[in-house]
Parts: sequence; structure tokens; C-alpha cells
Amino acid sequence: MTSTHERWLSLPADARQDFRRNAERWMRMGPEERKILRERENLLQAQIKRESDAALRDSGLRLDQEKRSQFESRYMQERRRIERGLRDQIETERQKEIPALIQQLRKEFQLQPNDSATTKPAESQKSGK
Repeated sequence: MTSTHERWLSLPADARQDFRRNAERWMRMGPEERKILRERENLLQAQIKRESDAALRDSGLRLDQEKRSQFESRYMQERRRIERGLRDQIETERQKEIPALIQQLRKEFQLQPNDSATTKPAESQKSGK
């Protein structure tokens, strides 16, 4: 069995950095905020447990407790991998669409009569007349 330190060192550098950042954020939180996050995490874990149980049931497998624990562990590991991939895909798509969004907003706001960039020249022209 590996020690906690060995597991820590086996994490990629970015994962260790994320963990440190989250730990620092946790230390700055107040008790009520921590309580809310714990409750949210408990709800998420309960949902994943229900889904893991459903996956086992749907698989048709009949496993002893040890194999069931292994199945659940692998289910959660693979689920995290899938969710990480989906988040990466969403972020990639978001980054592709942001330039077009910025262009669209630029056009919309340049055409608005209340825009300070378009009203200032008009005001200065009026005051010059």
C-alpha cells in the first residue's frame, strides 16, 4: 500500500497546485460557507452512489462486497475521467465561440444610440453650434 506522501507525489503538478489552492480557499472560508460546501459534497456523493448502484444493477453482475467496492471505485474513477473530458470539451467550444460573441456584442453596442462612444461626438458637435 502506498503512503499518502507517495500518492501526493504521484499527482501531476497541476493537480497538486489545484489541491493547494483549494486548501487555502477552504482555510479562508467561514464556518457557514464550509457547512454549505460539505452538504453540497454529501449530496453529490449520495447521487454518485445511487448512480453507481444503478450501474451495477443494470450490468446484471452479482458481486460480493469486495468486488462491489472495486466496481464502485472504478465507476467513480471512470466517471471523473469522463466528466473531466466533457469539461475540457465544453471549455474548448466556449473558447472557440467567444471571439464571435465579442464581435456580436461590439456590433450591438456600437449601434446603440445610448452608447457613450457615439453620444460624446454628437454632444460635442451640438455644443460647438
